[in-house]
Order: sequence, then structure tokens, then C-alpha cells
Amino acid sequence: MTLASPKPNDTDPSRDVRMRGFVQRSEVEAVLTWIDANACRNGAEATQVDEAGFRVLAEDIVAGLDVPEFDRSAMDGYAVQASSTEGAGDYNPISLRLVGEAFPASPFVGSVDPGTTVRIMTGAPIPDGADSVVPAEYANPRPDSVELTQAASPGKHIGRIGEDIRRGSIPLGAGRILRPQDLGLIASLGISTFQVVRRPRVRLIVTGNEVVPPGMAKDPYQIFDANSSVLRALVARDGGVLESHLRLPDDPRRLREALVVPGADVILVSGGSSVGAEDHAPRLVAELGVLPIHGVAMRPSSPAGVGKINNALVFLLPGNPVSCLCAYDFFAGRAIRLCGGRSSDWPYQSRLARLSRKLSSVIGRVDYCRVRFEEDGRIEPLALSGASILSSTVRADGFVVAPAFSEGYGVDEEVLVYLYDK
Repeated sequence: MTLASPKPNDTDPSRDVRMRGFVQRSEVEAVLTWIDANACRNGAEATQVDEAGFRVLAEDIVAGLDVPEFDRSAMDGYAVQASSTEGAGDYNPISLRLVGEAFPASPFVGSVDPGTTVRIMTGAPIPDGADSVVPAEYANPRPDSVELTQAASPGKHIGRIGEDIRRGSIPLGAGRILRPQDLGLIASLGISTFQVVRRPRVRLIVTGNEVVPPGMAKDPYQIFDANSSVLRALVARDGGVLESHLRLPDDPRRLREALVVPGADVILVSGGSSVGAEDHAPRLVAELGVLPIHGVAMRPSSPAGVGKINNALVFLLPGNPVSCLCAYDFFAGRAIRLCGGRSSDWPYQSRLARLSRKLSSVIGRVDYCRVRFEEDGRIEPLALSGASILSSTVRADGFVVAPAFSEGYGVDEEVLVYLYDK
């Protein structure tokens, strides 16, 4: 796909398009190119290991010690010299003299000599002289001795120094999203504090005289705010942290105040992004900063806009819920992930599937098409229009993207499906 620069309509951001409409729209690839050039990764900050789940490492984790730091038993059993167990079996038990015990953090003081053994617990240091451990299920203990019914081989059931992690190695590299097991590894190295990428601070502004918070009383012609809940969850998914959440009427003065307050890396404006009489956001962003893109050749979300005020990236998201979700996924989510040190790629798993019926599109426009799986494993396109029909995304199992050079896909054609559920 050829990348395109913003269209002439977008290069004059001071133009007030209210009640005039879009002359031309920017291509999706041009918007993505602008985002990639302007979404800079945040700096680092210190965090505690117990608070670092799913944060992004800003530096390599370097092992300052071996794990384990000593040879230790991998089993509950008996530490022996392997040569002392030669020939042992169910019908030929070998008796060894019991000379002591070894526990984690409480080693046996002494040596295992030929013909002797030490009872040992998992994680306990291997006593001097021992070179193997016989598991407890192959032992019959006596007061001062033990009969072993399995022969041991040198090194069996012993965790050697550094076999897990070697001193000086880099078990976790910068840029990694830390999973629970990664935190355990860091803790095992004795590291309590380290550097992670600062999470993007996101300001969420939802506009509209008709929008009412859930749980509040509303007039017959008002609607409950669905976009806030969707966007808050998406921001958290992409590693952002909510800096503030504002619900504003269609008042340009109040919207201007909300846009210029410092403190956010990314500003999401839901509603008021199109060309209606009360759509003030595009004009204000252009006046306060830059709005190189307003209007995108895609369906839904064509009224989306992308700009910048001081150092904050600003995303104008349409008020219709499906359009809002689509514009966030294509543009705002990408920026938040990049600012937070994550991959720009969609955080959706994908799979190939065949269409049960035709999926139509238009050349020159990207289509975001909701689909669901049928019993035979094929996919059925749901409503391709209806940007206010949020239930279409609930019924859907995922979505298909029809690129701008495509007229769509035919029946039984194989397409890539992005899955809402992982």
C-alpha cells in the first residue's frame, strides 16, 4: 500500500469545517505514519518488583548472582555417594548408615563418606562428599540406617550452581512486558527496585449535551455514556494510566480549558469530532496546537482526527460507539502503546477463516468489518454500517480489515480475522 501525505483539506487545520463537510480525507496509512513519527517512548521510572506486573522494562536485568548459588537437592530423599548404591534394587536393597540430616538454610555439617548417607530435603545444600540423591520413595528408613532400592548415578537429582541463571547473564531484556513469572525471576536475583518505562498519562474527555453518566437520571432524549467505559478499559489494556476523566457539555470554553491543562501524554476526545454545529474539538485543537489530520478514508470512524497540543498527542474520536472503538484501535491505542514502550501492533490474536457470504467494500476506503464464527468454522459479516450499533461488537467474535485497495472479499475467500477474545 502506498503511503500518502495528509490531503489538502488537512494541511489547513484552521479551516472551520462545521456544517460544510470534508472535502477530502487522509488515508489510514498516512495517519499511522504520522503517529509513528510523533509518538515518542516515555522515559524511565523506578518501580518495586511487587508492583511491576505487566510494566515494560526500561533496562536489561543483569544477574548479580548465580541461581542457585550452591549445589542443592532437587528431591526429598537421601544424599549419597553414587558408588555406594551400585546394584541396589527391589530384590537387593543396600543399607547405608544414616549420619545426619540437611534442611533448606540448615546444611549438614560434615561429610558423606562411602557407606553413609544423609537425609536431605528439597532445596537443602548437598553435603560434602555426596554426589547424588536417592528419592525418598526408594528408601526404607531404619533408626540409624536406611535401605535403598534404587541405584544412583553421579549428579542425579542435584541442582547445580548457576543451572537456572548464571551470574552476569541477562535473563530479561529491555522492552519486555513483565509477566508474573518474570517478576519471580527478578525477585530470585534479589532485585527489589528497577527501571520501567513510564506509563502514558491519558486524559479522557467525553463531550455532548446529550451524554449522561450511567446511574444518573436522564431526559427522554439523552443517552447514557458508553464510550467512557470502553475507552477506560482499552487504555488500561494498552498500558496507559488515566490522568483524568472529564464529561463536558458542548461548550467550547470548557473544552478549551480541558485541552490546555498540562499533565497528559495523550488526550482522547470522544464526541464533537465531526462537522456538526456543536463539533468544536477540531477547531480548538487546530487553534491550540496542530491538527494535520481531520477526516480519514475509513468506515466507520471517518470523522476521526489526529493532532498535537504542546507535547500531548490528541485524538478526536467519533461519538458513535463503534466508530469510537474503531478509531481508538486504529490510532489512539497505537500511540499509547508506542509511548509506553510497547509494540505498535494490535494486541489481538488472529487467525485465518473463510467467509460464508460476500464482504463488500469500496476502493479508496478502509473498512472495519465485524464478523462472527458459524458452526462450520466460517465467518459471517455483521452490520457493515451502523456506527452507533454497539451490540454488533458484542455479538461479533472479531473483525476483518478490508484495505483501501480492495473491493472486499468473496464467498469462501480466506481472510485474516482479529479476535476480540484472546
